[in-house]
Amino acid sequence: MRTSADIRKANAFDIVKCLHAVSEASRRELVDATGLSFPTVSSICAQLLKRGLLTEVARKRAAAGRPTALLALNPGYGALLGVDIAETYVHVDTLNAALEPVSSTELDVDPHRGSPRDVVARVKEAIADAVGRLDGTRLLGVGVSVPGQVDQAGGRSVYAPNWGWHNVPLLEMLSGSTDAPLYLDNPLKALAIAEQWAHPQRRDQDFVIVNLGTGVGIGAALGGRILRGRTNSAGEWGHTVIVAGGRQCRCGSRGCVEAYVGAAGILQTLRETAPESPVLHGDDQTSTIAAFAEALAAGDPEVHEAFEQTAYYLGVGVAGIVNMLNPEVIVVGGWVARELGSPARPGPQAHQGARARGADDGRRTGGPAPARQLGEPRHGRDGHGGLPRVARPVHLRTRGRRRLARTRPSRPRYRLIPADRAVTSTHHAPPRKESDDQRPTSARPQSRGSRHGGDPDRRRGHRVRGSADDAGGPRDR
Repeated sequence: MRTSADIRKANAFDIVKCLHAVSEASRRELVDATGLSFPTVSSICAQLLKRGLLTEVARKRAAAGRPTALLALNPGYGALLGVDIAETYVHVDTLNAALEPVSSTELDVDPHRGSPRDVVARVKEAIADAVGRLDGTRLLGVGVSVPGQVDQAGGRSVYAPNWGWHNVPLLEMLSGSTDAPLYLDNPLKALAIAEQWAHPQRRDQDFVIVNLGTGVGIGAALGGRILRGRTNSAGEWGHTVIVAGGRQCRCGSRGCVEAYVGAAGILQTLRETAPESPVLHGDDQTSTIAAFAEALAAGDPEVHEAFEQTAYYLGVGVAGIVNMLNPEVIVVGGWVARELGSPARPGPQAHQGARARGADDGRRTGGPAPARQLGEPRHGRDGHGGLPRVARPVHLRTRGRRRLARTRPSRPRYRLIPADRAVTSTHHAPPRKESDDQRPTSARPQSRGSRHGGDPDRRRGHRVRGSADDAGGPRDR
């Protein structure tokens, strides 16, 4: 059950997200964007200003009245660390409180030394390097992503098939690296959350992020909510079978997507098509993929054939995602995609479009938008103008019980009406007869004992435009 403190925290979070989307905004603009009342927005902003998370950056001249203060996130409030643990590297990004990148650190990880102690030692080294660059700035928190099934509440890596980990207390092992709070999640979910923060329009969309690296998986959001599943393991798309009885996958199954489009799968394809290719650097995935990208750009026919096979299987796998989830947007990312991707290589999109029902085939069929090209930047502003509206639930009263009806962007609650058109009333006036309207007030029948005579509008407390009450009497001043 949500408490008032939970609701207030969620409202504050909405305000922070809106300010991150547009850099600066007035309180009134935040009201329109979040659907919260002005007193609520004003109270939360006052608290965040007092704590130092928000700052007033300027004052905008209003059409009438006092200038309006513009609020923004205060970058000097503190720093955040984002730690990405992968099979071949540990990457740490340092962000200020306005979520602007400050610095980054990346250390290689030996894939043959994947014990929890070895990997944690490498992570601590990367965190120490990042903290050493803060120059006294307060560290607000550290977010850690690790592949496989993750227990967020317990801070444990439940199962990481890449290393064979089972129930590793990862956050407990990392606790000595910093005094700041530590948070653990799966990298696929972290990617989806990052996409929502980087692109405000994603917050209410159905979208999928395809991550191509040593491992393969998807992060998905439906209706703005991250898809996690019962055990936080939703998105293991890399271990769905696309070739019955195909290549052996490290998960123990055969014919998985990862066995064909992951880094190791691409190396295997190249070995099958060109076993003597100089592009191959043994089992070194990073070096081989980099050389693969260079040879592909140079037009090497053997490498191009391997790439086409990889694109074929990637397109088949993505078509399955489209048919199951019907997302509006598909984003392809990961270090392999960054190395190999280019808008000039539409192979995966062509294979995906040929197999997905409702895909864009030149006619507007109402299906999902085509996948973003390989290597297109995952994050960064899209040129989104204005504040995003935060979708809020609309409740209906049905025989005394509240029922959730639907979710739609909130709208302003009041209309401004010109004073010369306004009629102030405690209730709606009844329709008047035409004969009464056409006669002057003095000619209308007077009711004995009534201070306002026979005028039905005056008996009911209405102020009629053009009457003596509107002549600027004391109660109108």
